[in-house]
Amino acid sequence: MTNADRNGPADAQAAAGRARILIVAAALAALFLGALDALVVGAAMPTIVSDLGGLDLYSWVFSVYLLTRAVALPIFGKLCDLYSSRKLFLLAIGIFLISSALAGMARSMGQLIVFRALQGIGAGGNFALTYYVVSELSEPGRRGKMMGLISFVWGVSSLLGPPLGGFIVSYADWRWIFFLNLPIGALALAAIWFYLGETRERPGRPVIDYIGALTLSSAVVCLLGACLLAGAGRGWASLQVLGLLAGAVFSAIAFGYAETRSAEPILPLAFFRIPGFSLGNGSAFLCSFAIFSLSAFYPLFIQGVMGKSPAQLGLSMIPLSLGWSVGAWVYGQLSQRLAHKPASLIGSFMLMAGCASSLLLGSTTSIVLCSLVLALCGLGMGFVSIGTLLMVQDSISAQGLGVATASHQFARTLGGTIGIGIAGGLVSFFIKSTLGAGAGPGESTRLGQLEPSQLLNNLPSLFSPRVQGNLTEPARELLTQAVTNGLQAVFWIALLASALSFCLGILMPNTAPGVLMPRPGTAGLPDRPSNSGRI
Repeated sequence: MTNADRNGPADAQAAAGRARILIVAAALAALFLGALDALVVGAAMPTIVSDLGGLDLYSWVFSVYLLTRAVALPIFGKLCDLYSSRKLFLLAIGIFLISSALAGMARSMGQLIVFRALQGIGAGGNFALTYYVVSELSEPGRRGKMMGLISFVWGVSSLLGPPLGGFIVSYADWRWIFFLNLPIGALALAAIWFYLGETRERPGRPVIDYIGALTLSSAVVCLLGACLLAGAGRGWASLQVLGLLAGAVFSAIAFGYAETRSAEPILPLAFFRIPGFSLGNGSAFLCSFAIFSLSAFYPLFIQGVMGKSPAQLGLSMIPLSLGWSVGAWVYGQLSQRLAHKPASLIGSFMLMAGCASSLLLGSTTSIVLCSLVLALCGLGMGFVSIGTLLMVQDSISAQGLGVATASHQFARTLGGTIGIGIAGGLVSFFIKSTLGAGAGPGESTRLGQLEPSQLLNNLPSLFSPRVQGNLTEPARELLTQAVTNGLQAVFWIALLASALSFCLGILMPNTAPGVLMPRPGTAGLPDRPSNSGRI
């Protein structure tokens, strides 16, 4: 046997290993672009509005992206189990790139909103495919490490997004926020095109659950739309919110009926009878409810109650995202030694401790202590996000891996959006009631008569030095007390959600660390000689 013959298998394994690294890098790049996009756009929106106009449509640039992304997650997750993951990934990246180019060329706010909706569909597909492909390409014992790496990418995007958006609008045209997606996305597209093979065999003639997809999309849009409106101050008893909630209930009932009659349901209801699936997703939902409520309203606490500057506010919020990334990475490294259930319990407990500590903070609290509390919350979310994801994945066979993975992301998206909506309603209620009860004749016009939506939209500006200088001392004290009352309610509801997540963790089934359900077939590129090339 020649040296070339002996080296053939080794060379093939090395080439397969390099290809898998390129695939994972491409998948992470696609995820990074989708995660970064919402944050970068947020920093640039004042400039965009000044250029395109349409101030009344301001919030829809964010909302429509979140809505379509949430709708796309479960649908792409199911399609992963029916169709080629390579073709679906190319489709998702393609949609994201085309819509990014169109958004960069938008000439009106209406056009931008339409293109952002398309971006959300592409981003949802990228998220679902990234988790799915990386899970399939990972060795069973290393899946936790790879999921931790994905969460680290999320953390990096959350840190880079706002300053990158500010940098672009300061030194270039805001349209480059969207155009910069094109070169990175094109590289990801090329890597997926050339290197990603079929991960496993699919059904010969898949059946698509069109009715299930339609009713699920309707339910998600109505529910999240109601939460977004309520969180913006419309009030849960407003006609718009009640109408959307009624639409969500009707669509959810129709979805459940459709799933019982479909040959290939988008989300098989039988999965919810599996403890690991239902409890893992439930815990992820509740922890996301808590952490997103805190991340949305902690800035108001730091600026309005503690009286810190915007620069101090920005620095103090970094530990939340950084802690989340570090917690996910740490558990990823420990996943072969620490089982998913105790990891979820540890994470829920740390999040609980952080929420409870928030109740003890006040106007005299140091910014360092506040940052430590946020870091604790982030660490807890990092542990529970990876622990529950692995729990959900391991509870379903390989044929349902796409649904299992996407359902977890969907649960987190749903929990975060509902949490922000409920927290926003609580803040507006307590602030409105406090101001209405305590405002005197001089302050009632300025503060007590504001509508809830005006309160939430104007609160950051009410704490600016210019506005504060025009308020009397009693008015400033009353405003601070009103914000404190509202935020205390948010901390309590976040504590309750994290405590319920801990209770669900106790009920989770026990699993050995690093042990996954057997999966038929091989994952990754075709024709690899062994598992040695897997990540």
